[in-house]
Amino acid sequence: MRIENSLSGSREVPRTATMSFPPKATIRCFGTPSFRSRDARDLGCLLDVDDAVERWECLPIELRVGDLTLMPDFLVTFTSGRQCLMDASDHGNEGVEEAASAAGLAYEFVTREQRERGWRLRNARDLLRYGNYRCPLGDRIRVMTALDEVGSFSIADGLALFREIAPMAGLASLALQRIVSLELDDALIGPDTCVRRTVR
Repeated sequence: MRIENSLSGSREVPRTATMSFPPKATIRCFGTPSFRSRDARDLGCLLDVDDAVERWECLPIELRVGDLTLMPDFLVTFTSGRQCLMDASDHGNEGVEEAASAAGLAYEFVTREQRERGWRLRNARDLLRYGNYRCPLGDRIRVMTALDEVGSFSIADGLALFREIAPMAGLASLALQRIVSLELDDALIGPDTCVRRTVR
């Protein structure tokens, strides 16, 4: 079930939820980014670097749980077409999942431990610092041509390919656009991080 009414127009976000946390850029957020906590912003960072995510929307729907009205942090649409409500905030109410199910949606609470596991969150934050940059056509073609020829290269080896934009801004832009892929889980992004073309 798609919540077309929340995806097709603007909606008023509660004032307590219109908080802003760095990094400022978002890639696959539909509508105005609005986060009620640092935890929610971190989850948004992870959604932007998840290849299975098509788009996500902040504070998308109100759920009635007994006498309470609760609003999950996100509605996530996956590339498969599946939709799921996600929370970084624990409402402490077991009825949330049932209320989501009644609305025709799955529900998932993503714990702090899940969000901060490994290096992915720190790498996502680093990449999103460059989220408002766009790699120029010439640099993009040089990178793609090099990857077609050699298969992969390290970040250190690929920096010289960028001539029209600052190298890390250009590379981060290509990664966030899913034109190239970087390993985000094993270590912090560094000079030895491998760059490959994204497999479609």
